[in-house]
Amino acid sequence: MSDLEFRVVGFGDDAVEYVAAWELQREVHAGVADGGSDVVLLLEHPPVYTAGKRTDDHERPVVPGAPVIDVDRGGKITFHGPGQLVGYPIVRLPDHVLVVDYVRRIEEALIATCRDFGVETARVPGRSGAWLAEDDRGPERKIGAIGIRVSRGVTMHGFALNCDVDLGWYDTFVPCGIADAGVTSLSKELGRDVTVEEVAPVAEKHLRALLAWEPFDPTPDYAAKPEPGRVRLIDPAAALR
Repeated sequence: MSDLEFRVVGFGDDAVEYVAAWELQREVHAGVADGGSDVVLLLEHPPVYTAGKRTDDHERPVVPGAPVIDVDRGGKITFHGPGQLVGYPIVRLPDHVLVVDYVRRIEEALIATCRDFGVETARVPGRSGAWLAEDDRGPERKIGAIGIRVSRGVTMHGFALNCDVDLGWYDTFVPCGIADAGVTSLSKELGRDVTVEEVAPVAEKHLRALLAWEPFDPTPDYAAKPEPGRVRLIDPAAALR
């Protein structure tokens, strides 16, 4: 396996415009697909909404200063902005690693990162990302989002982990099209400022471990809940006809 290189592309005042980062992803992807070393890009974006392939027209927010950009990943609409650690792993998947296993590894890295900060999260089968369970502080809520694409056996796009992002942005749309859950951040859950710079090296540690493709023990899941638009209702009586 090639070495895994981490590149901090820009945090804080050096946050990277989404289109520029997307172009960088494509350049790095071409190099990895042609045999180069695997790379993980770490960065922040200025405020931007990205619309995955399943985004409906009515789900697109109209907010001054935050464009909506159509992207070639799966999923629906999501937000990127200051205070959010964004990671784009551009890695060649080994033959024994299916796409779903790759997603589970990224989720596990986010879960382990949150755990290191004292925030317990897990997966919700049917909904990608890292989630907090419903409790007396609020409903089930997402803290880490994932959206990927695989081309030529190499991944693109990746994850966003809410550190000290302004959660008011999430009031302008329905994140990932999921209306029955909330959104949170490490800062909100811990009651202190948790910066992207503080979280990045912890996330890197866990990504290095999970993307070494060794077996791992996944964190137990919460109860399954499907994403909106992916539920097929079956009439039991009709099924017996």
